[in-house]
Amino acid sequence: MNWSGTGDVQPRLGVVTSRKIGGAVIRNRARRLMRECFRRHQSELLQPVDLVLVARNSIKGRSFSAVEKDFLTGLTKAGLIGGAV
Repeated sequence: MNWSGTGDVQPRLGVVTSRKIGGAVIRNRARRLMRECFRRHQSELLQPVDLVLVARNSIKGRSFSAVEKDFLTGLTKAGLIGGAV
């Protein structure tokens, strides 16, 4: 973990998937993809944060690597992780 002096505070994730993006299978896949991106990269966060990710129609049919790239780009732009994507 990159944060110091925070005790046992951990980053948390909330995922929102509306029925507008599709049926249950599509919504569940979108949630799984976003949770896995968070799980793999939570140790890179510069500080513990509460993130809320909202699935959009564009996630349908995307590969994990494409979703992960967008996730990392968003975190970098928000200043939550360092480095370039």
